[in-house]
Amino acid sequence: MTEKIFTKAQNEIFNELYQIDVNQNVEQKNKLNYLSWAWAWAEVSKRSNSVSYVVERDPQTNLPYYYDPNTGYMVFTKVTIDGFTHEMWLPVMDGSNKAMKAESYTYQVKKYEKYKWTGEYEDKKVEAATMFDINKAIMRCLVKNLAMFGIGLYIFAGEDMPEDVTMFEPAPERNKKTFIKTIEEIAANNNVSLDKAIEMLTETAKVTADDSKWTRGDLGLLKRGTTWLKDQLEAQKKEKSESE
Repeated sequence: MTEKIFTKAQNEIFNELYQIDVNQNVEQKNKLNYLSWAWAWAEVSKRSNSVSYVVERDPQTNLPYYYDPNTGYMVFTKVTIDGFTHEMWLPVMDGSNKAMKAESYTYQVKKYEKYKWTGEYEDKKVEAATMFDINKAIMRCLVKNLAMFGIGLYIFAGEDMPEDVTMFEPAPERNKKTFIKTIEEIAANNNVSLDKAIEMLTETAKVTADDSKWTRGDLGLLKRGTTWLKDQLEAQKKEKSESE
């Protein structure tokens, strides 16, 4: 399998698409969330220089699905945005998320009465797949494929709203240098080393002291702690002075 390496441009596309609030375009069925494929495609198209998709066809039949008598139908798509491609696949399933086949079949489930299991089992039927079922699976597969680029990905993770993924990006060197200079001044004014000051702040913030690993989120958290650090060091300096 070829390893996929994301470029800066691809990460920027992902960050932009991931932060789109899709909640108003989600439909819930059987406790599962389904995002409108038409809306998702439109949103991606508006934000990309180029976007295209392909529905994979079985080379033996030239049909837009693969079929195995034992496991059922499977559909595949490929989406390319600004030259970068992701693949996705999805089985054709019924309303209970059971694999659909060319012929109907039954399976057993526990039988309940008044929310209590009776100790018995009953048969449930899975209808044979139709082209309507296959078409729905293809479009849902397309939505999952688009989610690999960011849009609506958070609903597949069971989250209510997208997080700000830019907070996980590495902190810019310029911002880190400015911040460290501020901490250096606070440390010098209170007669402690820079390393000691950073250690105090990072331990309290639960952030690594290794500035090469700081993210934007880490740096933002540390910046909010500079006033606390200054107060702590000034209090320690005063206490030491009074004890001498």
